Amino acid sequence: MGGFSYKDVYVEDGKRVLEVNILPEKYCNFDCIFCPIGRSENKVDTQKAFDEYESSLIELAKMIENTKAELIFINSKGEAFVNDKIGEIIDFIKGKGLHVRLLSNGYLLGRDEYIKIANKCDEVVGEIKVITEEDFRKVQRPIEGYTLEEYISNMVSFNKQYKGKFIFEITIIKGYNDDEESIQKIKNIIKEISPNKIIITRMEDERFKKKLGITDERFEEISNVLLNIS
Repeated sequence: MGGFSYKDVYVEDGKRVLEVNILPEKYCNFDCIFCPIGRSENKVDTQKAFDEYESSLIELAKMIENTKAELIFINSKGEAFVNDKIGEIIDFIKGKGLHVRLLSNGYLLGRDEYIKIANKCDEVVGEIKVITEEDFRKVQRPIEGYTLEEYISNMVSFNKQYKGKFIFEITIIKGYNDDEESIQKIKNIIKEISPNKIIITRMEDERFKKKLGITDERFEEISNVLLNIS
């Protein structure tokens, strides 16, 4: 099974954005308990070949033409780096004169082969959801041997050499990173990574919102703190 899938095109900052998922099902190096896609049956951090590559590129070209997209956002079911053709897919899009934004959870941005691929992109999104080693192992359930310290370090080192726009997405989760001590830790992580843009999100999926969601007031408080770091 292969093939890409798409979301409806939308406008962001005056540009028409087309989101494309380049994985046929979920392949990820994490297995987060609150992932809206569900469990990671394929927990991997090495690349894999998928079927229907050539026909998927033809379809992508048609989607770009039909939607008049100006920015292609590779936002996949899991970790997009797992697709062994990701570099070629990015080159294909760039060859059409379009900007590319890549979403990765960010852990693999410490490996040379993935750094090279990410450097092709105009924008790279990395993310963080919990801020203790214990929660990282318990809640995000990464591949054995992963650490939160290395996770952050990989994004720090990547952004130091990256020439594009690094976007850092932080998800605020009730009971995990919404207290004052956690917010201070997140502030320190932001300073370390020094992203070009920060996005603050929270649990919006109805399956997790009641237990892990935070109030509008608290979300606004935290957002104001994290978006205004001097």
